[in-house]
Amino acid sequence: MIDLREKYSQFIKSEAKRLGFLSCGISKAGFLEEEAPRLENWLNRNLNGKMSYMENHFDKRLDPTLLVEDAKSVVSLLLNYYPEKEQNLDSYKISKYAYGQDYHFVIKEKLKELLFSIQENIGQVMGRVFVDSAPVMDKAWAAKSGLGWIGKNSNLLTQKVGSFYFIAELIIDLDLEYDSRTTDHCGSCTACIDACPTQAIVAPYIVDGSKCISYFTIELKENIPSEMKGHFDDWAFGCDTCQDVCPWNRFSKSHNEPLFNPNPELLSLSKKDWEEMTEETFRVVFKNSAVKRTKFSGLQRNINFLKK
Repeated sequence: MIDLREKYSQFIKSEAKRLGFLSCGISKAGFLEEEAPRLENWLNRNLNGKMSYMENHFDKRLDPTLLVEDAKSVVSLLLNYYPEKEQNLDSYKISKYAYGQDYHFVIKEKLKELLFSIQENIGQVMGRVFVDSAPVMDKAWAAKSGLGWIGKNSNLLTQKVGSFYFIAELIIDLDLEYDSRTTDHCGSCTACIDACPTQAIVAPYIVDGSKCISYFTIELKENIPSEMKGHFDDWAFGCDTCQDVCPWNRFSKSHNEPLFNPNPELLSLSKKDWEEMTEETFRVVFKNSAVKRTKFSGLQRNINFLKK
């Protein structure tokens, strides 16, 4: 006779697939013992820069049972965002994850539907959905549930599809069948470390957040330090370098989520177009986009910094 936990787990994974998720893994909710000293050390070394929010909710960040009452399981999900087409070569670059609509809204809708489907088919299951906006260590949970391993660039990597995907969680008070970790397949490769334009990967598996181009172009609200001039490789919002050079991303396949398709105008913008962009054009091209996070003034600051 099939175990109920196994039955429920299979149902959740099949529903995740139906909703368009790339993959789904499940772990037992509890304190992340291995991550605790790593996170503490990373914060003590100030590798979070001005991202002070990383210091908040330390306990909750490591223990989902403090976020969701009576939490039993963490359901981790991956959603592909690898684009079919990329920006033209004579352009300031933005991270591929920001080509389409803001992923927070796209994924949250899918997660709510997944939770509703669980409640409708399994019964009274309580839980919360998380998309990169709460103190949840999404990469750690995804790795724990066997969806991939955390690579030397600190991204979650998989052998079949690389790393161009979002990670999200559903934390619920339902006992399920738990998946086991996969193995690390970075080997002796140092492609990401060697290619990082600002040497932000300070050691294998350790990224100095305060040196990352994504930090400077998105998180940092003040002026970008002048010593960084000439090191950004034309990245105006985020940076994909450590993913672009990763050998596992040779296996990336383009997504099939219409909401992640870019405004056609975005892909054809030249450097001159970016430099002359008005606030009105910004609003049209980046309507519902994650790029709005930096605001028009932030994007202008980044473009001015990149100009030769």
